[in-house]
Amino acid sequence: MSVIWKLPFLLCIFVSAALAQSPSAPVTAARPIRVIAPFPPGSAGDIIPRAIAPNASDALKQNMIIDNRPGAAGGIAAELVARAAPDGHTLLFGTTGVLAINPYLYAKLGYDPVKDFAPVALTAHSQYAIVVAPSLPVKTLKEYVAYARARPDELNVATSGTGTAVHLSGELFHSMTGIKTVHVSYKGATEALTDLMAGRVQVMFASLSSAIPLTRANKIKMLAITGGQRHPSMPEIPTAREAAVPDYEVTGFFGYLAPAGTSPSVVKRLNESLTAVLKTQEIKDRLAGLGADVATSTPEEFQQLIRGELAKWARAVKASGVKMQ
Repeated sequence: MSVIWKLPFLLCIFVSAALAQSPSAPVTAARPIRVIAPFPPGSAGDIIPRAIAPNASDALKQNMIIDNRPGAAGGIAAELVARAAPDGHTLLFGTTGVLAINPYLYAKLGYDPVKDFAPVALTAHSQYAIVVAPSLPVKTLKEYVAYARARPDELNVATSGTGTAVHLSGELFHSMTGIKTVHVSYKGATEALTDLMAGRVQVMFASLSSAIPLTRANKIKMLAITGGQRHPSMPEIPTAREAAVPDYEVTGFFGYLAPAGTSPSVVKRLNESLTAVLKTQEIKDRLAGLGADVATSTPEEFQQLIRGELAKWARAVKASGVKMQ
């Protein structure tokens, strides 16, 4: 009798353990949520999720940690998450480049931005900064355009990686202004900005989040931003449209994504918690200081945004002529 009585109890323990390991099991507070950042420390794809993580950890009542997995223009991070267990414990911090540009750059891509992910929450929109070395003898974007046109193939333009959104933003700007430059690709924004400060490269299109602190410290010069209007954190900096090229405007986006197959209830819980955090004035101010504007969405709206961005950047990549192996 004692053995028979224990069987249901033991069965419950077994089933509970199995459910805890099931891919569809809900997020548990015992395990942290690992956010895979596709770029090195110092880039927007790292700075922004780190700024959000402490508040998100409090809202979710479990630790949110940032795990940098740079390489292949964010492709390594995206593929890692695409293959992760769909249990809500591994998220991708997706960017414009990873989700909307890479599919048109690489003949072979280890992930599908639509099929392999369950969008969780849009986080922010951002503009890019057009910055130059302190030693470059220009003070405005118009002066830069004139200076560069007079010196074809003499100026080195740094980027945080070939085929990234900032790289293509620069390619588009230079093609529209008739400027010919030499592209110098780095493994991340930090290395590129270091060489820009030293004058080893002369120009860079960078995320506002990485360019603002160095501009305020007078270590680089910011000539313009790429969006449609001036940013409140740097109101003295004009847009490229105002300063030199009326038809030029580029912005990027960021957001959290889970592996495809993640339970809708898990996605919903993550979306609601993250959205609540993003709507707080503390986070709005924190991201604004990094050059990013908070933007929230439902998972369905985020999916629609990704599809729309894919269509937009397809044209941009084709126009640039850039292709990766």
